[in-house]
Amino acid sequence: MSINIKQLTAELNKDYLDFFDNRAFTDNNPNGPCYCTSPNQEEESIKQMVSEFKLHGVKETVRKYAVEMLNQNLIHGYLAYDGETSIGWCNAADMESYVGFVPDVARRNACGKTISIVCFEIAPEYRGKGIASAFIDRVCKDAKAKGYAAVEGYAILSDQRNEFEYQGPIRLWSKAGFAEVVRENGQVVMRKVL
Repeated sequence: MSINIKQLTAELNKDYLDFFDNRAFTDNNPNGPCYCTSPNQEEESIKQMVSEFKLHGVKETVRKYAVEMLNQNLIHGYLAYDGETSIGWCNAADMESYVGFVPDVARRNACGKTISIVCFEIAPEYRGKGIASAFIDRVCKDAKAKGYAAVEGYAILSDQRNEFEYQGPIRLWSKAGFAEVVRENGQVVMRKVL
């Protein structure tokens, strides 16, 4: 298996949709169906989207919003590939680009220009193979090259895997050289200063 990490560009939008259409959440994960739109949506947009669930179905509605957001370049992050097939997603961008998903405690304890990693989704058969670590490594390299001061992740304190897997457990961040900054309301800000 040779994993390649690519930053999302308009040319890769079809691969992004293919991943969420066909491989994400195929294990009946309670966080799906999802196209990772919420981190980049205003509260009113989320409410409008949810109001359409009964009319068009959850997955179809969220996909429609994802397509619109991709066309407007509002979703940022990285895709993981095994050969030509997209098998994972990491939502990562400038902290200031996120309306939600970045905890207030992280904003209060900011240390300069920061890239936030707010979620991971990896196809079930590829989990536990180092893909989340590869995402983190690539995000850190790109952030440093762009002059960012730090990269952050926001781990959830939980003993149940399905509650934290989209943000990663503390041990994932620690292994990548991140340090705990602060804990609040069951969430831990993990930071790597570049």
